[in-house]
Amino acid sequence: MIVVRRGLLASIGSQAGRAPGWVSMKWHRSRQFFFLCAAAFLFLGHASAQFIDDFNGPSVQLDPDGIKGWLFRPGDGTATMDFRQGGDSYASILVDGTTDKRGIWWALIERKVSDKMDLSLMQKPGHEFRIEARIRVSHAQRRVNLQVATQRSTDDDANLMEYDIPDTTNWHTISMTTHGFDAKPGDTVFGHMALMDWGLEKYRVDVDYIKVDIVDAATAGPDKGDPIPYHPPIADPARFAETVKVAQDSMIDLVDTEVNENDWSVEDGAKKAINLLTVDETHHVILRWDLSAFAGKKVADHGLLELTTYSVQRKAEYVKDFGLVRVVEILGGDPKWDQKTVTTDSFCHYEPLNRVLNTQMIIDWPITAENGGKTYLTISKIVLQRMIDGKTHGVAIKALGAIDASFYSMENEAGKYSGRLYFNLQK
Repeated sequence: MIVVRRGLLASIGSQAGRAPGWVSMKWHRSRQFFFLCAAAFLFLGHASAQFIDDFNGPSVQLDPDGIKGWLFRPGDGTATMDFRQGGDSYASILVDGTTDKRGIWWALIERKVSDKMDLSLMQKPGHEFRIEARIRVSHAQRRVNLQVATQRSTDDDANLMEYDIPDTTNWHTISMTTHGFDAKPGDTVFGHMALMDWGLEKYRVDVDYIKVDIVDAATAGPDKGDPIPYHPPIADPARFAETVKVAQDSMIDLVDTEVNENDWSVEDGAKKAINLLTVDETHHVILRWDLSAFAGKKVADHGLLELTTYSVQRKAEYVKDFGLVRVVEILGGDPKWDQKTVTTDSFCHYEPLNRVLNTQMIIDWPITAENGGKTYLTISKIVLQRMIDGKTHGVAIKALGAIDASFYSMENEAGKYSGRLYFNLQK
């Protein structure tokens, strides 16, 4: 843009004898030419994709088999969904979770993307699939995920990445490049976008475009949107440079909302009181840290939350997504609650609980059952960064299904077993 304007100004200067109207017309035409070139460049960038749907038609192309158009379906709950044209140049994924109870639903769109692709390229070293989308969401902070799979894929979590969308006003571009993707001539390759566990309200994701390409990963550049691995392996706590003990920990009671329960305890065999933090279907644990020493710092990667178990009671038979704990961000309410006085009412500070706590989890995870056992829960670097920046006020731990889990609180043995955050900072 600077080069164009410099050339234009030189041209105007050389025509000093011309009438002002001619100069204005010349400037107007040059601006038109520049913007037409810019628009053509952007169009060609999209048009060069091996698969692209820019949702510019009168309606979304649908196909219940996902071959000639998009299939959409929800699952693992009672949420319903639709996928339809949302505006002149975008589509909308619409999810109604108001009839759901446990908040473990998912809702996906998917279609074949490989019709015009030379899959023999995937036999060459370094070639991978890249899926990219430009989206806008109705609720934040929320995550969506992208995935690429073939008709032979059996691992539902392979080549699956999540993306944290921080606001509801802007369009965000996200992309995911596969790693060691197994595709060969004759395969059917599908592109996939999904929402999972957003909550029990009505939600919308607007989709400007989705495109998929085979790329040389070494030259394709980094992905957009800071991909978060879905359920990454638990890191070794010893590899983290920073360890911070919880500054405040307590419980909130969803029934007796006016009662402080920071003195929740049990007596051991020696009649000694052990202070506990208990999670069940009517109690949440709330935790916050003093991270002021890290103000202005940037988190390097995902971290860990450590909890030490006192006891766990749950159903013996396995039920999917049942008897786990759910860790969520504290986004609202009183950011400086005091464990000695906090109640559910004071914690919420005149806001509904589903606005104070993010209804989409950070992670759902099983608890190490034995007394003194350590449970490590991955906390994404994006959430950790929000905590350091003061945008997230800590985390809450909820029961997912029927479980009664108790952890040692910070009051025991000078915080020996208190909750801890582990993380690394950028150098």
